[in-house]
Amino acid sequence: MKDQVIHVAHSPDSDDAFMFYALATGAMDTGGLQFVHELKDIESLNQDAKQGRYEVTAVSIHAYAYLADRYALLDSGASMGEGYGPVLVAREPLGAERISSLLVAAPGERTSALLALKLLEPDLRYRVIDFDRIIPAVQAGEVDAGLIIHEGQLLYESLGLHCVVDLGRWWNQGTGLPLPLGGNVIRRDLGRERIHQVCRLLKESIRYALEHRDEALDYALSFGRGLGRRQGDQFVGMYVNQRTLSYGEEGRRAVRLFLERGYSAGLIPHRPDVEFVTC
Repeated sequence: MKDQVIHVAHSPDSDDAFMFYALATGAMDTGGLQFVHELKDIESLNQDAKQGRYEVTAVSIHAYAYLADRYALLDSGASMGEGYGPVLVAREPLGAERISSLLVAAPGERTSALLALKLLEPDLRYRVIDFDRIIPAVQAGEVDAGLIIHEGQLLYESLGLHCVVDLGRWWNQGTGLPLPLGGNVIRRDLGRERIHQVCRLLKESIRYALEHRDEALDYALSFGRGLGRRQGDQFVGMYVNQRTLSYGEEGRRAVRLFLERGYSAGLIPHRPDVEFVTC
């Protein structure tokens, strides 16, 4: 019998590459499922998920508010900012009280980074550009500030830029919770049995990477975008950890609060019904 193909879409980042290492390289038994990996930037994944293009995909938690009818959140695969997160940077030191006067480059309309910044500053002025062009745009003076995600969070200081606000720290100080950034979702039409099979395999892949860190990190660093091994290991550790194996009660509470605050602020049009698939 031919293996069933499961398309897994995720960002070409070292943290995503790390968690999917075992699946991508054949290091684990997939139980008759063939996993095909699709690599795209997070905003493209958010848009593709609106069409239900992939059986499994990484999405921004913000975007999940618009996808809950078609996808459920897998309990494994979360990216959470544990007192750190996306960073708003500028060419010179600025206080957070200046944000409303700045033109900000943002990485996508449905990114969690942008929702968090709008919760902090409702009068935000911003322009969406590709995430990998944000730092050059700030350096060139095309915008006043840039909202940095992915590896740029560890690189901006070495490039002469200054932190205006760390959104993960801001969120944690106000809520005592981690900032929910991204998660893996699975299409509901796969059916209960297949959904739970895929859930188990994705969790096993994350556990395998954590238990075989050096080899998984060697693979992940090929996606590192300017990070050396020390910084790459630091970045992977920030976003692939025990919380990635399972949100846990605190993580699930953080997701619901984040989306509820987005709804209450009028930034999300309806209150999302958040469902987690556990395995």
